[in-house]
Amino acid sequence: MQRVLVVDDDETVRDVVRRYLSREGYQVLEAGTGPDALAIFHAERPDLVVLDLMLPGTDGLELCRLMRAEAPVGVIMLTALGLESDRVVGLEQGADDYVVKPFSPRELTLRVGRLLERLGPPAPRSEPEPRLTDGDLIIDTQARTAHRGDTPLGLTGREFDLLVFLVGHAGRAFTRKELLERVWDWSFGDDSTVTVHVRRLREKIEDDPSQPRRLVTVWGRGYRYDREA
Repeated sequence: MQRVLVVDDDETVRDVVRRYLSREGYQVLEAGTGPDALAIFHAERPDLVVLDLMLPGTDGLELCRLMRAEAPVGVIMLTALGLESDRVVGLEQGADDYVVKPFSPRELTLRVGRLLERLGPPAPRSEPEPRLTDGDLIIDTQARTAHRGDTPLGLTGREFDLLVFLVGHAGRAFTRKELLERVWDWSFGDDSTVTVHVRRLREKIEDDPSQPRRLVTVWGRGYRYDREA
């Protein structure tokens, strides 16, 4: 049974989310404060965290950073703030997804399921490609790890999925909407999510992220991965 930690100082929100997730077969853990959330995280190692951005004391951004430093975990951020800048900050701190309050509990449940599927072991393929390489970039698709030379890249689950998809389709340009559909499995959503993840990937795979040579922008189209010559 996969475990989901729900962190929100509003008991009503926690109760609604718990009931919806429990119906889908998840084991739900709850915390109303940052310290309680960290204690449960250290003890239980949940598979995914639904994390409110605005918490008393330690806020959601700091909790996300602390949890990700401790162990890999999927994070869906809850925020009552509708500004794009607030959502981008959450994604830059390592959140895989975000949901703006007030939200549909059913939509949140679907997003939890899709993210857990992404973070789980890859499905068997008839023609497996366990290893993708490009110069010093080495991707193990079965272990879900990526390195530049001997240095691990420390990718989040969504960053890894995006990198594998683009490297596997090197030379082809995709719009942000296409990437949302192919990598995120979203038929709707804010495509600034893709922009943030591309920027974070460039910081990890490019020698100079301001002048990318691998993950390039195709003006008027989107993004393309170019293999080294």
